[in-house]
Amino acid sequence: MTKDATAETANWYSEPTATFGDRLTAAREAAGLTSRDLAQRLGVRLKTVQAWENDMMEPRANRVQMLAGMLNVSLIWLLTGEGAGVVPPDERREIPEEAVELLAEMREVRAGFGSLSERLGRLEARLKLALAREAA
Repeated sequence: MTKDATAETANWYSEPTATFGDRLTAAREAAGLTSRDLAQRLGVRLKTVQAWENDMMEPRANRVQMLAGMLNVSLIWLLTGEGAGVVPPDERREIPEEAVELLAEMREVRAGFGSLSERLGRLEARLKLALAREAA
């Protein structure tokens, strides 16, 4: 395994490599729960858990604490990837460079969706305001 690949797997769930949603999904799977199971235990809708895992929404602070306790990971690990959490995938397996690059590109695209969604919301609000003015 190359030195870079070793560093990549050693920090598999750290902030630059993984998102909150990635860590939540890994912790849920390590706990043997489905998204539906987790939603029921938390008393939230399945779509809410799916949005958290896909980094489309973030849970409130009290929910993050509940998640950490329920999934048996530290709060700090869930938020940052540092500390006691889920054991990363088999570190003996080399991660192909192409896969690392594709994951990085996917993270960039995911981040872009968030900003595009916000921009679309602002444009929609401006359009509604313009239509309301026109109707008045």
